[in-house]
Amino acid sequence: MSLVRQIEIRALDSFKGGMAAFYTPQSSHETMLVEVAPHTVDDLFVHHFQTDQLLVVRGSMVLVTLQNRRYDYIPLSQYKPTVVKIPPGIPHGAINLSQDPCVLVNAVLRHGDPCDKDYRPLNLPFPYNLQAAQQSLERFEKAIAPVSA
Repeated sequence: MSLVRQIEIRALDSFKGGMAAFYTPQSSHETMLVEVAPHTVDDLFVHHFQTDQLLVVRGSMVLVTLQNRRYDYIPLSQYKPTVVKIPPGIPHGAINLSQDPCVLVNAVLRHGDPCDKDYRPLNLPFPYNLQAAQQSLERFEKAIAPVSA
């Protein structure tokens, strides 16, 4: 029986200390700061010996993953600190349809030496549904929006 690797999505725990909120750090071998430019529709790529742990710290974007011949559109925003953990072998990319850049932290876990094929764009098996991606982000932002009095 084979073990199927799955993406994990979890909200970060935090505690207040005076005027600041402190969030749980992610253990990693390497930490990268990544900027996804405005109006970006990124190609899919896959890592062979690396787990990505993504956290948006400014702006918003939609993470696209390909599993079981279907795309999943995962909205991420600075307003709801959420870590998405992507194990090796899962194709993924980013969509930022906004006019602002999105900045995220990737707390990388290494499972071996980087592979030359890791950052090469993959051929899309079928086009992204940009309307579905945008709608997932709009639903997400509406759900986390503060209720006005």
